Amino acid sequence: MLEKTQVAASSMVAAIFLTSIKIVVGVLTGSLGILSEAAHSGLDLVAAVITLFAVRLADRPADATHPYGHGKVENLSALAEAAILVVTCLTIISEAIQRLLFKTVEIDVNLWAFGVVLLSIVIDFSRSRALKRAARKYDSQALEADALHFSTDIWSSAVVLVGLLLTKVGEWSGQGWLERADSLAALGVASIVVAVSLRLGYSASLALMDTAPRDLPAEVERRARMVDGVLDAKQVRVRRVGPASFVDMSIAVRRGATFEESHGIASAVEKAVKTVAPRAEVLVHVDPVAPRDESVVDTVRGLAARHELEVHNVHVQNVDGQLTVEFHVELDDSLTLQEAHALVSHLEDEVRLLVPNVAEVNSHLEPAGQQSSKLHAAKAREAALPAEVLDSARRAVGQIAREECGPEGYHHILLRGVNGEIGVVLHIFLADQSPIREAHDLSTRLETRLRQQIPHVGEVLVHVEPRSMAAPAV
Repeated sequence: MLEKTQVAASSMVAAIFLTSIKIVVGVLTGSLGILSEAAHSGLDLVAAVITLFAVRLADRPADATHPYGHGKVENLSALAEAAILVVTCLTIISEAIQRLLFKTVEIDVNLWAFGVVLLSIVIDFSRSRALKRAARKYDSQALEADALHFSTDIWSSAVVLVGLLLTKVGEWSGQGWLERADSLAALGVASIVVAVSLRLGYSASLALMDTAPRDLPAEVERRARMVDGVLDAKQVRVRRVGPASFVDMSIAVRRGATFEESHGIASAVEKAVKTVAPRAEVLVHVDPVAPRDESVVDTVRGLAARHELEVHNVHVQNVDGQLTVEFHVELDDSLTLQEAHALVSHLEDEVRLLVPNVAEVNSHLEPAGQQSSKLHAAKAREAALPAEVLDSARRAVGQIAREECGPEGYHHILLRGVNGEIGVVLHIFLADQSPIREAHDLSTRLETRLRQQIPHVGEVLVHVEPRSMAAPAV
């Protein structure tokens, strides 16, 4: 950020100039007010040097030892500036009390004294505006602290100017008590600076202690909950590191959401958060949860996501209060049938356990990206098909299965009437080490023949099992 460095450097030059002329004029006139102003400007010089160092260091990118970046050096510099100001102002207050109560110092109030104060006000005003503008633009606490220094200089210089005027009036009128106005002005300057410094130090300390900006976490949570697909937002944590903000939060989405859907919801939450914290880096953790009105289809998808499995064509049929659940599972085609079946069996067991009234669970294995045709949407009723139609279809399914898989290569033929069509579930065996793609090709071939050769066939699900699971012949 070249602009930040340039404005900090120009403020350092201004502080050097003002400190030098105030010291000279303060010593020549003996004005404690001007000397206090010189001390104030001297501290502005120290603050400007610290600020220049801080903004240059803070702009360094994050590294292995500072994963959140180096922005906190700005907060640290602001705290150091505040501490230096307070210590010096306490010294000035002590000297002012001594002059008011215990000792007398002659003050030579001349045009040089008035000139240096007026010049200080003009320069301080210019630098304060430039620093405030840059501080707002880059959200820099170090530049804000420097701007605060120059802003307080304006008011303190004005107080000193009034003190000098009253001292001069005291000389002309013979009112000796007015000559103490310079010390009173010094007290006023020091008091203003102490109050401002304590406020600045407090703000810097809050940032160093990772205190969240007031009301921001609650607003972030509210905005996140407004995003479609977000069921809940919680554990919002906000920390400031120099000009940057870091927001960590968790959101709950329905567990049936796909990875792409969850990612899209998280991205939408990030955009929503940036409307209230534009410079923030947002990290959103997605927790899949079961909503109260979750459907069986979403339950199956959610359970599959927990096993890092992708399912599709999820089909649920309700017959006399008993559910039959069928779905297709995509798997890495480098897996053997035995490995793939073991993975999917765990998913089937959880569906049986967690979904009420499940009578049967059947799955179809597919290589990833090789989706078969979608199942027909089934209604929760059974069509009245003649028994002879179902018997004939059962015999035809058995014949086709024997031709494709051999006499011992299939089992568990289940037929049912669904909306005037015949739904077919067929379990077959294949060698344990067969590739998933071979299992899928055989399933596709069977499904194609069943649809072509048997009238009224609608839904077909072929479930492939390792041959080692076949019951031994008696």
